[in-house]
Amino acid sequence: MTFDESLLTALTNLRAHKLRTTLTMLGMIFGVGAVIAMLSIGAGAEKQALESIGSLGVRNVLIRTIELDADDRAEIRKKSLGVSLRDGEAIAEAVDGVEAVYPRIEVKVHRISSAGRKTEGKVQGVAWASAQALPIAEGRAIDARDEASHAQVCLIGPRIRNELFGYGGAVGRTLKVNDVWFEVVGILGTSPGGASKVEGMPAMSTAREIYVPVTTAQRKFDRDPLDSPVDELVVRLREDVSPAKAAELMKTLLDRLHAGEKDYEIIVPEALLEQSRKTQRIFAIVMGSIAGISLLVGGIGIMNIMLASVLERTREIGIRRALGARRQDIRTQFVIEAFAISIAGGFVGIVTGVVLARIVAASAGWPTVVTITSLVLSTGVSMAVGLASGIYPAMRAAKLDPIEALRYE
Repeated sequence: MTFDESLLTALTNLRAHKLRTTLTMLGMIFGVGAVIAMLSIGAGAEKQALESIGSLGVRNVLIRTIELDADDRAEIRKKSLGVSLRDGEAIAEAVDGVEAVYPRIEVKVHRISSAGRKTEGKVQGVAWASAQALPIAEGRAIDARDEASHAQVCLIGPRIRNELFGYGGAVGRTLKVNDVWFEVVGILGTSPGGASKVEGMPAMSTAREIYVPVTTAQRKFDRDPLDSPVDELVVRLREDVSPAKAAELMKTLLDRLHAGEKDYEIIVPEALLEQSRKTQRIFAIVMGSIAGISLLVGGIGIMNIMLASVLERTREIGIRRALGARRQDIRTQFVIEAFAISIAGGFVGIVTGVVLARIVAASAGWPTVVTITSLVLSTGVSMAVGLASGIYPAMRAAKLDPIEALRYE
């Protein structure tokens, strides 16, 4: 028999038992679908984590204030002011390879209002140079003149704009944060990833963000005397400087400036990025292994059905052998049947996996990324499982004695 004849015979036999073929395919469908869905969820989680860490700036080192216990704050402040501009100046002078140091201040907000309307949001004082990376939909960004003159200007997110000013023009209008008035000079847009890309800040939605010049935040808003003067310092390094080694030098310097008090933390995004990649790789392996078990179960189901098919068609095999069919022809036919089931189940499983990934993304708000790797891997594994599960039944069918097969009832 030619290959075409074997293929036609195999497909005819599968069509003759539609229900059994469909039930056998379900194992492959769910297995492939599970592999694609789980790998897509893992890839989405990895992308989100890497974007969040990457937005901190891989070449940056972050120095953040630590929340202190109420009982310890007064004692610690006798020795250390906390994270301050003095720390940034000392780092810029003493640590080689520092290009710039950007402070960031979080304003404690009690009320945001304008013309009788109120809203809620987060207000932060940022350095003009780091704020240049903000996506601006309307108006302009905060510039060096605003920072130098402590200008009462701000950038606002789209949700705040809509709730305070409706859908009309907002640039040039004013709003009040606590008791301080600000002129809106720009409306924040969204970056391609839908999150803010302010240097030194984790990726987040800009919908309810308000950014003001850092010098304005320092002068116009009161801070608890026991709080650190600034909430964070972003230290930007040259390309040829190792962030890990620079962080070690900064720690030694800050320990002296803070009299050994642990009222700050140093974050190295480069190290976080590498750790996140390792974690995501382990996560992908575990998720893929769990989903692979479904494929294995599907392969066992195919083998079981093919063995039953050999017993059911023993007399048919005997007749074909008596009419001149070779053992190779019998073997090829059963392998093709098993392979056809796995391929059909694999393609339907791909569609199922993509749909499952989209459902997870839509219902849980969890990002999913269907990668070419997951499609190729699941298809390849389903093909391999189909071949492996069909070989033994095919060999068993080919070894049947024609005379004994003809006598089989």
